[in-house]
Amino acid sequence: MSEAGGGPGCGFPVPQRAPWSLVAATAALCLVSATSVWTAGAAPMSREEKQKLGNQVLEMFDHAYGNYMEHAYPADELMPLTCRGRVRGQEPSRGDVDDALGKFSLTLIDSLDTLVVLNKTKEFEDAVRKVLRDVNLDNDVVVSVFETNIRVLGGLLGGHSLAIMLKEKGEYMQWYNDELLQMAKQLGYKLLPAFNTTSGLPYPRINLKFGIRKPEARTGTETDTCTACAGTLILEFAALSRFTGATIFEEYARKALDFLWEKRQRSSNLVGVTINIHTGDWVRKDSGVGAGIDSYYEYLLKAYVLLGDDSFLERFNTHYDAIMRYISQPPLLLDVHIHKPMLNARTWMDALLAFFPGLQVLKGDIRPAIETHEMLYQVIKKHNFLPEAFTTDFRVHWAQHPLRPEFAESTYFLYKATGDPYYLEVGKTLIENLNKYARVPCGFAAMKDVRTGSHEDRMDSFFLAEMFKYLYLLFADKEDIIFDIEDYIFTTEAHLLPLWLSTTNQSMSKKNTTSEYTELDDSNFDWTCPNTQILFPNDPLYAQSIREPLKNVVDKSCPRGIIRVEESFRSGAKPPLRARDFMATNPEHLEILKKMGVSLIHLKDGRVQLVQHAIQAASSIDAEDGLRFMQEMIELSSQQQKEQQLPPRAVQIVSHPFFGRVVLTAGPAQFGLDLSKHKETRGFVASSKPYNGCSELTNPEAVMGKIALIQRGQCMFAEKARNIQNAGAIGGIVIDDNEGSSSDTAPLFQMAGDGKDTDDIKIPMLFLFSKEGSIILDAIREYEEVEVLLSDKAKDRAAILKGKMIPSYIINSNPEMENEEQPSSENDSQNQSAEQMTSISQEIDLIDQESLEETSLNSHPESLSPADTDNAASVSPSEQNSNPAENHETTSLDGECTDLDNQLQEQSETEEDSSPNVSWGKKVQPIDSILADWNEDIEAFEMMEKDEL
Repeated sequence: MSEAGGGPGCGFPVPQRAPWSLVAATAALCLVSATSVWTAGAAPMSREEKQKLGNQVLEMFDHAYGNYMEHAYPADELMPLTCRGRVRGQEPSRGDVDDALGKFSLTLIDSLDTLVVLNKTKEFEDAVRKVLRDVNLDNDVVVSVFETNIRVLGGLLGGHSLAIMLKEKGEYMQWYNDELLQMAKQLGYKLLPAFNTTSGLPYPRINLKFGIRKPEARTGTETDTCTACAGTLILEFAALSRFTGATIFEEYARKALDFLWEKRQRSSNLVGVTINIHTGDWVRKDSGVGAGIDSYYEYLLKAYVLLGDDSFLERFNTHYDAIMRYISQPPLLLDVHIHKPMLNARTWMDALLAFFPGLQVLKGDIRPAIETHEMLYQVIKKHNFLPEAFTTDFRVHWAQHPLRPEFAESTYFLYKATGDPYYLEVGKTLIENLNKYARVPCGFAAMKDVRTGSHEDRMDSFFLAEMFKYLYLLFADKEDIIFDIEDYIFTTEAHLLPLWLSTTNQSMSKKNTTSEYTELDDSNFDWTCPNTQILFPNDPLYAQSIREPLKNVVDKSCPRGIIRVEESFRSGAKPPLRARDFMATNPEHLEILKKMGVSLIHLKDGRVQLVQHAIQAASSIDAEDGLRFMQEMIELSSQQQKEQQLPPRAVQIVSHPFFGRVVLTAGPAQFGLDLSKHKETRGFVASSKPYNGCSELTNPEAVMGKIALIQRGQCMFAEKARNIQNAGAIGGIVIDDNEGSSSDTAPLFQMAGDGKDTDDIKIPMLFLFSKEGSIILDAIREYEEVEVLLSDKAKDRAAILKGKMIPSYIINSNPEMENEEQPSSENDSQNQSAEQMTSISQEIDLIDQESLEETSLNSHPESLSPADTDNAASVSPSEQNSNPAENHETTSLDGECTDLDNQLQEQSETEEDSSPNVSWGKKVQPIDSILADWNEDIEAFEMMEKDEL
């Protein structure tokens, strides 16, 4: 390996045999030296403004942390809409998301080192005492090994690291005697039974009390785990070994990493998303840098920095070369198949890849980091937050946003590397959006749908552990922090581990000799962190020149994304035809289809059918293009179905003390005023009598000119609407009579008419589940008069509050002056590429534009489902109609771009009010017949749709 490969370059060479402490420290500290670089791309931010923004971050943290401690502690997390704690087993299950909760005061432990970074040392000391007094790690509860490691074990180790630092300073924590470290060691031993597998990869879950012992543990039967789940242990486990001298933790974590490395796909050097923990077979063979893999790559590089073992750097550089060769399509990062890496596995990206520009900064590859970060920022500017997943043309794929911190993390590292004040402005935007759209009286609420602005009753612990830490550090100068942040490395949960661990208890600090490394381009090892000599060569506008072409990438009227130019097309030939550009009436397109072995058949009913025979393709490359085209056409059809789904509506509480900060997810009606086409309806709410609204109201004077609250049940929705309309109500909200129901756990449905003409209903009608409805009812009990806004999406607070006397921080997103009273209501690609291509036949029915899919409000719509049939793939309206309960949908094939909102269409279907199990969200009709060789790929796509991010 070259000299530069022995350690990171920071404007000076590091000898290959330099002390590992120097190597590790250099890798981290070079970020600081880069900040002296000046760029003229943005106006410098004054010291005063930076301090003001830093203080604003402090106030925001106090709002979130204070409400957790007041309303939720000792529960694991705060439910900010209902102002209470989330306790495992006491709330409706959210599936895998709840595996992070172990009844161990998760948010408090995850926030420990954040308190020190934010100079809240007294609060830190109090928090440590609470952890030692109240937290029990011996609960009979099944938890995620991955989440418990990064959040709880990492939180305890980060807290211990800063506790001993403060103790050495002589003012705080003088009583501390490694108690947090002892808790971390206890937890470490509780996690070790998970590694009892033949491969050394841990089980994904473990019982804190019983381990994997059957039957008490209720776990230990899983066969699969994600790559990140098994590959994101080395920092915490090695730190625990180095702190305590117990080498077993680092040994187990290294064994898991070694196994993943040995199982990489040797031709592409990529890893898949999911692996069998017993056999080592890849279960999901798609590969990217987002969900399921992300922190595996991060921990390879950071393990080199922290532990000084160059085998980790060699592995990281091997993977990084593959990532930049196959996955990176600047500014996009698209998943590919590990056996056929030139073939994209999907046409959307997930929000977790937002960490990658920050990792590229540590690697020293600045240009693609700037490009991807800028693309993500443009998406944020369009939607206020980064959707949980979005397509290559920047449409919303999954609409949630659980206040993820990865983009803030990359923003911080890019600013540290470049010193460009542009990134301070980016951080300012993040602060404003959080205060404007996510802040609620009892904390900050996750976004259930970034399109409507509706909230979800969750505030994950990582929000306090990471978001506020990165935002504060972004605006802080060195003197603003009571310790040298450059003496520490961030874990994936932003917990701080000291770099001096590289020289402590080094029994495991030796080069791994069990693996042979592939031959690499030496240039890949030139730099492992930003270098001021090469970042901005003779050009202070370097970063701006990279960003500028991407300024309008999201807002283009017809975005085509970045088309990949593969090696076989660099001779000047045209790039392959993409499904999104195909037009059945274009002769050139038909000729390209023929070359790819794809035949176009016009059916008697007007439909167009595509069939591919790879053996008829002009070449193997053309056959591969045809395979990708057919795959894209299937996914395009599925995507367009989703885009035609009707988004939920919003009920926004605008009266004191909410002022528009609480947004509830509501279902629409098939009758009455359409809020997507007309102005929103605003008014005070009043309960109708009778509450079910099934007869003439006895209190018309109470609902006159107001929005009536009525309970579901006993009669049709339309009948309720007519009764409250006759009483003079200007709108209606139907609240579910099924106590405890919530939009978090149940799909919204569309309120249907009564089979009669409903043109007489002129008022808007919305549906709330019981949990959301109780928020309004509790507010009425507390404040008597409650005003709400019924709309297609949440409105800007400034517009809501125009002309009213309200605190300025609510409009200006400057919460420093907040003193409002808060309500106290309780509220997977493919195996095929490794094999010889065989004769295949696939077909896709291209559906005419007049048909419609039954609409669903589920934010994770079902994907296409495979069926084992005779080598064909079809989406046929006629076959779909064989089920009278399901309709079919349109697929536009003219290549035109249509706005998402204009694609939303409604489909009428009668639903009786008294049938709570009848939902208007249906699964997409399964593909009638599909190529056998495609089964793994289609299953992979289906799993992606259902995976929790």
